[in-house]
Amino acid sequence: MPALDTALIVLGGVALFAAFVNGAIGYGFSSLTVPLALVFYANRVLNPAVVLIEVFLNLYVLFINRDGVPAVWKRVLPILIGLLPGIAIGAAVLASLQPGWIKLGTYIVILPLILVQAAGWRRPVQSTWLIGLPFGTGLGILYSVTTISGPPLAILFNNQGLVKNEFRAGLALVRVAESSVTALVYYQLGLFIAESASLLLVFIPSVIVGIPLGAYLIRRLDAETFRRICMSFDAWVVGFGLSRVLIELDLMESPWAYSVMAITILIDCYLLYVFFTGQKAAARRAACDTG
Repeated sequence: MPALDTALIVLGGVALFAAFVNGAIGYGFSSLTVPLALVFYANRVLNPAVVLIEVFLNLYVLFINRDGVPAVWKRVLPILIGLLPGIAIGAAVLASLQPGWIKLGTYIVILPLILVQAAGWRRPVQSTWLIGLPFGTGLGILYSVTTISGPPLAILFNNQGLVKNEFRAGLALVRVAESSVTALVYYQLGLFIAESASLLLVFIPSVIVGIPLGAYLIRRLDAETFRRICMSFDAWVVGFGLSRVLIELDLMESPWAYSVMAITILIDCYLLYVFFTGQKAAARRAACDTG
Protein backbone atom coordinates (compact mmCIF):
# COMPACT_ATOMS: atom_id res chain seq x y z
CA MET A 1 0.00 0.00 0.00
CA PRO A 2 1.41 3.47 -0.86
CA ALA A 3 2.40 5.93 1.82
CA LEU A 4 -0.56 7.86 3.20
CA ASP A 5 0.65 11.16 1.71
CA THR A 6 0.92 9.61 -1.75
CA ALA A 7 -2.55 8.11 -1.47
CA LEU A 8 -4.02 11.46 -0.38
CA ILE A 9 -2.32 13.30 -3.25
CA VAL A 10 -3.67 10.80 -5.79
CA LEU A 11 -7.10 10.97 -4.17
CA GLY A 12 -7.08 14.78 -4.33
CA GLY A 13 -6.26 14.73 -8.04
CA VAL A 14 -8.94 12.16 -8.81
CA ALA A 15 -11.52 14.05 -6.72
CA LEU A 16 -10.70 17.29 -8.55
CA PHE A 17 -11.23 15.62 -11.93
CA ALA A 18 -14.42 13.92 -10.69
CA ALA A 19 -15.78 17.23 -9.37
CA PHE A 20 -14.99 18.84 -12.74
CA VAL A 21 -16.97 16.09 -14.50
CA ASN A 22 -19.85 16.43 -12.03
CA GLY A 23 -20.00 20.16 -12.65
CA ALA A 24 -20.07 19.55 -16.40
CA ILE A 25 -22.65 16.75 -16.77
CA GLY A 26 -24.52 16.77 -13.42
CA TYR A 27 -23.17 13.49 -12.00
CA GLY A 28 -19.96 11.48 -11.83
CA PHE A 29 -18.24 12.48 -8.58
CA SER A 30 -18.58 9.14 -6.79
CA SER A 31 -18.57 7.09 -10.03
CA LEU A 32 -15.09 8.41 -10.87
CA THR A 33 -13.64 8.87 -7.38
CA VAL A 34 -14.61 5.58 -5.73
CA PRO A 35 -13.19 2.99 -8.19
CA LEU A 36 -9.65 4.43 -7.98
CA ALA A 37 -9.85 5.39 -4.31
CA LEU A 38 -10.76 1.78 -3.43
CA VAL A 39 -7.24 0.80 -4.48
CA PHE A 40 -6.01 2.71 -1.41
CA TYR A 41 -8.94 2.67 1.05
CA ALA A 42 -11.67 0.31 2.23
CA ASN A 43 -15.33 1.20 1.55
CA ARG A 44 -15.95 1.69 5.28
CA VAL A 45 -13.33 4.48 5.35
CA LEU A 46 -14.12 6.02 1.98
CA ASN A 47 -17.93 5.93 1.88
CA PRO A 48 -18.75 8.27 4.80
CA ALA A 49 -16.55 11.04 3.37
CA VAL A 50 -18.01 10.64 -0.13
CA VAL A 51 -21.59 10.61 1.16
CA LEU A 52 -21.17 13.83 3.18
CA ILE A 53 -19.67 15.62 0.18
CA GLU A 54 -22.48 14.36 -2.05
CA VAL A 55 -25.21 15.69 0.27
CA PHE A 56 -24.09 19.25 -0.43
CA LEU A 57 -23.04 18.55 -4.02
CA ASN A 58 -26.45 17.13 -4.91
CA LEU A 59 -28.30 19.97 -3.16
CA TYR A 60 -26.34 22.42 -5.31
CA VAL A 61 -27.17 20.50 -8.52
CA LEU A 62 -30.84 20.34 -7.50
CA PHE A 63 -30.93 24.08 -6.82
CA ILE A 64 -29.53 25.09 -10.21
CA ASN A 65 -31.92 22.68 -11.99
CA ARG A 66 -34.99 23.39 -9.83
CA ASP A 67 -37.03 24.48 -12.86
CA GLY A 68 -37.15 20.87 -14.04
CA VAL A 69 -38.48 19.46 -10.75
CA PRO A 70 -42.23 19.93 -11.47
CA ALA A 71 -41.91 17.82 -14.64
CA VAL A 72 -40.10 14.86 -13.03
CA TRP A 73 -41.00 14.53 -9.34
CA LYS A 74 -43.93 12.16 -10.01
CA ARG A 75 -41.67 9.94 -12.12
CA VAL A 76 -39.03 9.62 -9.41
CA LEU A 77 -41.42 9.23 -6.44
CA PRO A 78 -41.53 5.39 -6.68
CA ILE A 79 -37.72 5.33 -6.79
CA LEU A 80 -37.49 7.56 -3.70
CA ILE A 81 -39.81 5.28 -1.73
CA GLY A 82 -37.93 2.17 -2.85
CA LEU A 83 -34.62 3.72 -1.76
CA LEU A 84 -35.43 3.54 1.96
CA PRO A 85 -35.33 -0.24 2.56
CA GLY A 86 -32.46 -0.59 0.08
CA ILE A 87 -30.27 1.88 1.95
CA ALA A 88 -30.93 0.10 5.26
CA ILE A 89 -29.97 -3.28 3.75
CA GLY A 90 -26.86 -1.93 2.03
CA ALA A 91 -25.57 -0.11 5.10
CA ALA A 92 -25.94 -3.29 7.17
CA VAL A 93 -23.94 -5.19 4.53
CA LEU A 94 -21.22 -2.51 4.57
CA ALA A 95 -20.91 -2.73 8.35
CA SER A 96 -20.69 -6.52 8.46
CA LEU A 97 -18.81 -7.86 5.41
CA GLN A 98 -15.04 -8.12 4.96
CA PRO A 99 -13.75 -5.02 3.05
CA GLY A 100 -12.07 -7.01 0.27
CA TRP A 101 -15.28 -8.76 -0.69
CA ILE A 102 -17.17 -5.45 -0.67
CA LYS A 103 -14.56 -4.04 -3.08
CA LEU A 104 -14.99 -7.07 -5.34
CA GLY A 105 -18.77 -6.70 -5.33
CA THR A 106 -18.50 -2.98 -6.05
CA TYR A 107 -16.34 -3.49 -9.14
CA ILE A 108 -18.37 -6.45 -10.46
CA VAL A 109 -21.64 -4.49 -10.25
CA ILE A 110 -20.52 -1.15 -11.68
CA LEU A 111 -18.32 -2.37 -14.56
CA PRO A 112 -21.18 -3.78 -16.72
CA LEU A 113 -23.30 -0.70 -15.89
CA ILE A 114 -20.56 1.58 -17.22
CA LEU A 115 -20.11 -0.50 -20.38
CA VAL A 116 -23.86 -0.63 -21.03
CA GLN A 117 -24.02 3.15 -20.67
CA ALA A 118 -20.96 3.54 -22.92
CA ALA A 119 -22.64 1.36 -25.56
CA GLY A 120 -25.48 3.91 -25.72
CA TRP A 121 -28.15 1.34 -24.87
CA ARG A 122 -31.59 2.78 -25.56
CA ARG A 123 -34.94 1.23 -24.75
CA PRO A 124 -38.01 3.25 -23.72
CA VAL A 125 -38.68 2.76 -19.98
CA GLN A 126 -41.44 4.33 -17.92
CA SER A 127 -40.69 4.83 -14.23
CA THR A 128 -43.98 3.32 -13.05
CA TRP A 129 -44.53 1.99 -9.56
CA LEU A 130 -43.96 -1.55 -10.87
CA ILE A 131 -40.48 -0.61 -12.10
CA GLY A 132 -39.65 2.29 -9.79
CA LEU A 133 -40.02 0.54 -6.43
CA PRO A 134 -37.69 -2.43 -7.09
CA PHE A 135 -35.31 -0.18 -9.02
CA GLY A 136 -35.18 2.20 -6.06
CA THR A 137 -34.52 -0.64 -3.61
CA GLY A 138 -31.69 -2.01 -5.74
CA LEU A 139 -30.32 1.51 -6.18
CA GLY A 140 -30.43 2.08 -2.40
CA ILE A 141 -28.45 -1.11 -1.78
CA LEU A 142 -25.91 -0.18 -4.46
CA TYR A 143 -25.49 3.39 -3.21
CA SER A 144 -25.19 2.62 0.50
CA VAL A 145 -22.58 -0.09 -0.19
CA THR A 146 -20.61 1.72 -2.92
CA THR A 147 -21.83 5.41 -2.95
CA ILE A 148 -22.30 4.95 -6.72
CA SER A 149 -25.65 5.38 -8.43
CA GLY A 150 -24.94 7.58 -11.45
CA PRO A 151 -24.63 4.85 -14.14
CA PRO A 152 -27.93 3.04 -13.45
CA LEU A 153 -29.79 6.34 -12.98
CA ALA A 154 -28.35 7.71 -16.21
CA ILE A 155 -29.39 4.55 -18.08
CA LEU A 156 -32.94 4.82 -16.71
CA PHE A 157 -33.38 8.54 -17.34
CA ASN A 158 -31.69 8.46 -20.77
CA ASN A 159 -34.37 5.98 -21.83
CA GLN A 160 -37.27 8.14 -20.64
CA GLY A 161 -36.84 10.93 -23.16
CA LEU A 162 -36.09 13.63 -20.60
CA VAL A 163 -34.72 16.95 -21.79
CA LYS A 164 -31.43 18.18 -20.30
CA ASN A 165 -32.90 20.21 -17.43
CA GLU A 166 -35.40 17.48 -16.48
CA PHE A 167 -32.66 14.84 -16.66
CA ARG A 168 -30.46 16.76 -14.23
CA ALA A 169 -33.38 17.61 -11.93
CA GLY A 170 -34.44 13.94 -11.76
CA LEU A 171 -30.89 12.83 -11.02
CA ALA A 172 -30.50 15.49 -8.35
CA LEU A 173 -33.80 14.63 -6.62
CA VAL A 174 -32.87 10.97 -6.28
CA ARG A 175 -29.28 11.67 -5.30
CA VAL A 176 -30.22 14.23 -2.64
CA ALA A 177 -32.54 11.67 -1.08
CA GLU A 178 -30.10 8.75 -1.25
CA SER A 179 -27.08 10.69 0.04
CA SER A 180 -29.02 12.35 2.89
CA VAL A 181 -30.68 9.14 4.09
CA THR A 182 -27.44 7.16 3.72
CA ALA A 183 -25.56 9.74 5.80
CA LEU A 184 -28.14 9.40 8.58
CA VAL A 185 -27.96 5.59 8.48
CA TYR A 186 -24.14 5.66 8.53
CA TYR A 187 -24.29 7.93 11.58
CA GLN A 188 -26.66 5.59 13.38
CA LEU A 189 -24.35 2.65 12.65
CA GLY A 190 -21.27 4.54 13.88
CA LEU A 191 -19.50 4.44 10.51
CA PHE A 192 -18.11 7.99 10.69
CA ILE A 193 -14.50 7.63 11.86
CA ALA A 194 -11.44 9.88 12.08
CA GLU A 195 -9.81 8.49 8.93
CA SER A 196 -12.94 9.35 6.94
CA ALA A 197 -12.68 12.93 8.22
CA SER A 198 -9.15 13.24 6.79
CA LEU A 199 -10.49 12.20 3.37
CA LEU A 200 -13.27 14.75 3.67
CA LEU A 201 -10.65 17.49 4.04
CA VAL A 202 -9.19 16.39 0.71
CA PHE A 203 -12.57 16.33 -1.04
CA ILE A 204 -13.77 19.79 0.03
CA PRO A 205 -11.21 21.95 -1.89
CA SER A 206 -11.42 19.61 -4.89
CA VAL A 207 -15.19 20.13 -5.09
CA ILE A 208 -15.00 23.89 -4.51
CA VAL A 209 -12.60 24.26 -7.45
CA GLY A 210 -13.80 21.48 -9.76
CA ILE A 211 -17.58 22.00 -9.82
CA PRO A 212 -17.68 25.61 -11.11
CA LEU A 213 -14.78 24.93 -13.48
CA GLY A 214 -16.64 22.00 -15.05
CA ALA A 215 -19.88 23.98 -15.30
CA TYR A 216 -18.03 26.78 -17.09
CA LEU A 217 -15.91 24.74 -19.52
CA ILE A 218 -18.69 22.39 -20.65
CA ARG A 219 -20.18 25.34 -22.53
CA ARG A 220 -17.14 25.18 -24.84
CA LEU A 221 -17.05 21.38 -25.27
CA ASP A 222 -19.30 18.83 -26.94
CA ALA A 223 -21.12 17.41 -23.91
CA GLU A 224 -21.75 13.94 -25.38
CA THR A 225 -18.13 13.44 -26.47
CA PHE A 226 -16.87 14.65 -23.10
CA ARG A 227 -19.26 12.29 -21.26
CA ARG A 228 -18.17 9.36 -23.41
CA ILE A 229 -14.45 9.96 -22.75
CA CYS A 230 -15.14 10.19 -19.00
CA MET A 231 -16.92 6.81 -19.14
CA SER A 232 -13.86 5.28 -20.83
CA PHE A 233 -11.64 6.56 -18.05
CA ASP A 234 -14.06 5.15 -15.51
CA ALA A 235 -14.22 1.74 -17.20
CA TRP A 236 -10.43 1.43 -17.39
CA VAL A 237 -10.07 2.39 -13.72
CA VAL A 238 -12.72 -0.15 -12.67
CA GLY A 239 -11.02 -2.83 -14.78
CA PHE A 240 -7.72 -2.09 -13.02
CA GLY A 241 -9.36 -2.10 -9.59
CA LEU A 242 -11.12 -5.39 -10.26
CA SER A 243 -7.84 -6.98 -11.35
CA ARG A 244 -6.13 -5.75 -8.18
CA VAL A 245 -8.80 -7.03 -5.81
CA LEU A 246 -8.82 -10.44 -7.51
CA ILE A 247 -5.13 -10.67 -6.61
CA GLU A 248 -5.71 -9.40 -3.04
CA LEU A 249 -8.39 -12.05 -2.42
CA ASP A 250 -6.22 -14.79 -3.99
CA LEU A 251 -8.91 -15.50 -6.59
CA MET A 252 -6.47 -15.06 -9.49
CA GLU A 253 -2.69 -14.80 -9.71
CA SER A 254 -0.75 -11.96 -11.28
CA PRO A 255 -0.32 -11.37 -14.18
CA TRP A 256 -3.41 -13.39 -15.21
CA ALA A 257 -5.69 -11.19 -13.10
CA TYR A 258 -4.83 -8.23 -15.32
CA SER A 259 -6.52 -10.00 -18.22
CA VAL A 260 -9.74 -8.59 -16.73
CA MET A 261 -8.41 -5.06 -17.24
CA ALA A 262 -7.17 -5.93 -20.73
CA ILE A 263 -10.57 -7.32 -21.77
CA THR A 264 -12.29 -4.22 -20.35
CA ILE A 265 -9.99 -1.94 -22.35
CA LEU A 266 -10.56 -3.91 -25.56
CA ILE A 267 -14.35 -3.77 -25.14
CA ASP A 268 -14.25 -0.05 -24.41
CA CYS A 269 -11.95 0.67 -27.36
CA TYR A 270 -14.46 -1.07 -29.63
CA LEU A 271 -17.31 0.97 -28.11
CA LEU A 272 -15.26 4.15 -28.57
CA TYR A 273 -14.72 3.25 -32.23
CA VAL A 274 -18.46 2.72 -32.71
CA PHE A 275 -19.23 6.01 -30.94
CA PHE A 276 -16.82 8.19 -32.92
CA THR A 277 -17.73 6.47 -36.20
CA GLY A 278 -21.37 7.29 -35.48
CA GLN A 279 -20.45 10.89 -34.62
CA LYS A 280 -18.62 11.33 -37.93
CA ALA A 281 -21.50 9.81 -39.89
CA ALA A 282 -23.98 12.12 -38.16
CA ALA A 283 -21.76 15.13 -38.90
CA ARG A 284 -21.56 14.17 -42.61
CA ARG A 285 -25.35 13.76 -42.80
CA ALA A 286 -25.82 17.16 -41.17
CA ALA A 287 -23.37 18.74 -43.61
CA CYS A 288 -25.22 17.19 -46.56
CA ASP A 289 -28.58 18.38 -45.26
CA THR A 290 -27.36 21.95 -44.82
CA GLY A 291 -25.53 21.84 -48.13
